[in-house]
Amino acid sequence: MFVFDAHLDLAMNALEWNRDLTWTVEEIRKSEMGMTDKPDRGKNTVSLQAMRKGNVGLCVATQIARYVKRGSPLPGWNSQHQAWAQTQGQFAWYKAMEEIGEMVQITNIKELKAHIALWKKDGSKKPIGYILSLEGADSIVTIEHLEKSHKMGLRAIGPAHYGPGTYAHGTDSIGGIGYKGKELLKKIEELNLILDATHLCDMSFWETMKIYNGPVWASHNNCRKFVNHNRQFSDEQINELISRKAVVGIALDAWMMVPNWIRGKSTPKEMGVTLNKVVDNIDHICQLAGNSLHVGIGTDLDGAFGKEQSPEDLNTIADLQKIPVLLSKRGYSDGDVENIMHLNFIKFLERTWN
Repeated sequence: MFVFDAHLDLAMNALEWNRDLTWTVEEIRKSEMGMTDKPDRGKNTVSLQAMRKGNVGLCVATQIARYVKRGSPLPGWNSQHQAWAQTQGQFAWYKAMEEIGEMVQITNIKELKAHIALWKKDGSKKPIGYILSLEGADSIVTIEHLEKSHKMGLRAIGPAHYGPGTYAHGTDSIGGIGYKGKELLKKIEELNLILDATHLCDMSFWETMKIYNGPVWASHNNCRKFVNHNRQFSDEQINELISRKAVVGIALDAWMMVPNWIRGKSTPKEMGVTLNKVVDNIDHICQLAGNSLHVGIGTDLDGAFGKEQSPEDLNTIADLQKIPVLLSKRGYSDGDVENIMHLNFIKFLERTWN
């Protein structure tokens, strides 16, 4: 089954965690033995080779760099200009991967169709297709910077990440979008960029929905029904997105799938975190929608967590191939499974880019 993953922080892993994603997952793990600077050292799940093994031929790949004001407890850069420079370094890494045939940027309908056709053919190693997205808009110093990014192929943007941002309030913060946020949304709509609603706090989410009329998706967001936390979407929010023909990508971060997860202490095994929890979230959105047209996969794998906080039955990203079997066991048809694993996001791009 061809897989579209709507959220991977590939460049962050390459530049901030110093992972060579052209290596195998096992080689990266071996290189990190004994390292203790972050919890998932030696427990990564993603490499370009593992993506090919799992037929994950297309993804939304991020640029990410938070700007934090003095005194903030959140990690990040001390100025927007530093954050901008970090995202440009990440962009340079994607381009370096293109130069050696590992990846290819997808920015329009023609490129999208050609890439899907390529992956349907048997044969030699194929490049991983990526749609460039910006997670958190803090690095957009001015509206002109957004226009510049769009010319470089940026096709989706999330206004916020964790905490209060420059343009909107994100996870674990409370507040609206303000004047700067409204100006950003206006330009996003004008450029026909995809607005990523992921990470918007409730107030910013609803303020955004009142004034934004362009394409919107949620690249990696689970259901509040299962984990009652502001990071997840309520049924009311999910229904709002469904009404806008959005697609929600289900994330594989364990704490987003089971309540009472304690970071650094809980384990997937003791908490019963398996890929069936992913399917629970998928199924809930399908039940709300009355069909299988508004949900997909947005793993966020290696988004600052690894096997220690991933489903127990997932060793690498290639194990996404277990999900179609689980969906079939729940009674989903072959057509439904294709919608969820890739078609919903692909058709969303076709509608938006047409």
